[in-house]
Amino acid sequence: MHDQKKAVMRLCLAGSLLMGAAVVADTLSLEMAVAEAQASNPGLAAIQERAKALAEIPSQVESLPDPTLSVNMMSLPLDSFSFTQEEMTQLQIEITQALPYPGKLALHSQAATFDAGADASTIDEQRLQLIRDVKTVWWNLLYLDRALETVARNQTLLEQFVGIAETRYQVGQGLQQDILMAQLELSNLRDSAIRLQNMRDNEMARLNMLLGRSSYQAIQISTSVSEYLPSLVDEAALQERAVSLRPELSAQRQRAEAARTRVDLAKKDYAPDFMVGAAYGLRNGDNADGSRRADFGSVMFSMNLPLYSGSKQDRAVDQRNAEWMQQKYHLHDRRNQIVSEVRSAISDYQHAGEQVVLFQKEIIPQARQTVDAMLAGYQVGKVDFLDLVRSQTALYNYETQYWEALSSANQALARLVAAVGEENIYE
Repeated sequence: MHDQKKAVMRLCLAGSLLMGAAVVADTLSLEMAVAEAQASNPGLAAIQERAKALAEIPSQVESLPDPTLSVNMMSLPLDSFSFTQEEMTQLQIEITQALPYPGKLALHSQAATFDAGADASTIDEQRLQLIRDVKTVWWNLLYLDRALETVARNQTLLEQFVGIAETRYQVGQGLQQDILMAQLELSNLRDSAIRLQNMRDNEMARLNMLLGRSSYQAIQISTSVSEYLPSLVDEAALQERAVSLRPELSAQRQRAEAARTRVDLAKKDYAPDFMVGAAYGLRNGDNADGSRRADFGSVMFSMNLPLYSGSKQDRAVDQRNAEWMQQKYHLHDRRNQIVSEVRSAISDYQHAGEQVVLFQKEIIPQARQTVDAMLAGYQVGKVDFLDLVRSQTALYNYETQYWEALSSANQALARLVAAVGEENIYE
């Protein structure tokens, strides 16, 4: 008995320390958690910077290649290295410009624009997934906090049961096994508290990671939370919205368009690219008749000849067509998966919502009445102590399951919002 009291005191002390840590931590509402994650999450920030980088590409690839400036010494005699000895000796300045076949640069820019648009949509998709994850972890923490509160409350009640059993045993109206049974249930509750606290520590670290915080920073979840579960828009309408609004599908459509544009670009490679240039040659010295040597001017034009199209351009077109089909198939596959995600989230929400209502209106009130009746009956010797303990344990399980169901329902809502791509999913 003395060992049991010491264990209870240790548990109370641990609870006090926990409460102290919670007081130090700021209360974190769901809205605050979502806002902080969007502002501070490093993964989201990395994607935003990548999108900024890709947005700078289209104007670069649409510009002409830089011209080339050359300075050449032409026909310089090696016996004297004189610039006046030979008539053809000259210092030549040349500038050349590569000119891709008309339309190629525009297609390069168009493909890069689609890629940049896909990454911009990916930011929105990542934001949806981040909000979903934050809400999921936040509701997990709420459930675990409520479960820990329920454990503590039931510990207090079972300690009272132990006191009643001890009193009845001392006056010869109870059994020692009743005391042992209550002590065993207390030990089970302490074990539950340890497991729940370990789960909470893990979820707290996960939420801190999502918020861009140190993993050890204490988090206190807001105690004020709505237990109302709203009605949803018709499932078919939500699926249609998901197909049209989901940023991931928008990103995939733009990737498919980028791949299609590269098919057109590969076909353009059957046409030649051009090179134009001009050169000015400066000559020193005089002609044989005494006149000054005239400077030379040159104009150049060249083009590549796509003579090996069977092993080069044809293969490139086939490659780009295959990449385009890959993106189209992936788009179709993700569309089907997203429709399935919407269906699954709605089903989970409806199932959990039904459980919440059942626990709220029927199971928990009935279980509380049962415990009260059992306690009153036990005190006058009409109810077996084992039945009393079982009824209290059942109430503890039902209260814990209620918060788990409420948490699951709100997590399903978070998944549904992420799957649809917007918050407006309610009637």
